[in-house]
Amino acid sequence: MTTRSPSLTLAEAPMRQARNSAALWIATGRSRGHEVVRRRGFVAVDGGARAGLRILVQEPDLDPGEVAELSELVRGAAGPVNAEDPFGSTDLSHLGMRNWQMPVMLRQPGPVDAPALEVIKVRKTEDLQAAERIVIEGFELNGFEPYRPGELFPPALIEQPGVDVFVALHEGVAAGAGVSVVDDGIGSHYWIGTSTAFRSRGVGRAVMLGALAPLADLPVTLTASKLGRPLYESLGYTVAAPSTWWASTQ
Repeated sequence: MTTRSPSLTLAEAPMRQARNSAALWIATGRSRGHEVVRRRGFVAVDGGARAGLRILVQEPDLDPGEVAELSELVRGAAGPVNAEDPFGSTDLSHLGMRNWQMPVMLRQPGPVDAPALEVIKVRKTEDLQAAERIVIEGFELNGFEPYRPGELFPPALIEQPGVDVFVALHEGVAAGAGVSVVDDGIGSHYWIGTSTAFRSRGVGRAVMLGALAPLADLPVTLTASKLGRPLYESLGYTVAAPSTWWASTQ
């Protein structure tokens, strides 16, 4: 249940982003029927050869046993590996993974402008599949090609508590999509993408505003790409801390 939350400090944002990301990926893993590993210091969701292994670091101080278990999961992964560390404190270079940084950003509770385009909360299978295809295209998720409906966003995903998928319509055509998650009184956004046919038409802003509207009374975090950061700053997000991301080279 969504409850009104107080403001969040910038120092608290990485931990809350870590928890929210875990909530998303646990919900995603459950809805796909994938194995979910939960430990004190990390969460891992193993999606096999196509979806790959997703790791969410949950604490800034993984102990040697957790690092060893995490390393074995990476070495045994059948598909690509992606690891998210909002604290930037866990070194995975011994696994031959590349890394880069993106900022965790925070928006305090506050008014949200109306989007310039129609944005709908997904309830129908056809809308969920439209969102799925936009995200696969926009994020170049080549592991999900050839396309299999419901593989990235299974119908069960939108039945998971706190998870919502949104689609922005441009003259009635699905043009952008995104996912929001509310967990423990904090919101966050994921997979904000625009179809290549509708780039530079304000679609990304519309998706964000449509997804933010139900979260106006909550602190909201996200992890920003270089291209997305100016949009998020214009919507009231502030950089809290650098997050380190790791990916396998396969």
